[in-house]
Amino acid sequence: MPAPTIKLPKPLDGKLTAIAKRRHMTRAKALRQALEAFDKQTERPTVASLAGDLIGSLEGPGDLLSNPKHMAGYGR
Repeated sequence: MPAPTIKLPKPLDGKLTAIAKRRHMTRAKALRQALEAFDKQTERPTVASLAGDLIGSLEGPGDLLSNPKHMAGYGR
């Protein structure tokens, strides 16, 4: 496993040590878990997840996307 070197200000280094002790884990494991949590927190939502409650809330023809008759004359 790669072992990157990072520089932390003393207060943050103290927090890391305290977290690791409190959770009975190494400092490296605490950093890995923090990075994984940060990555999950900053994932961008999909359009479907943002508009999921709107799907099926409108009325209209069920074949709007697949039936060319609905596009007849569009753009003229």
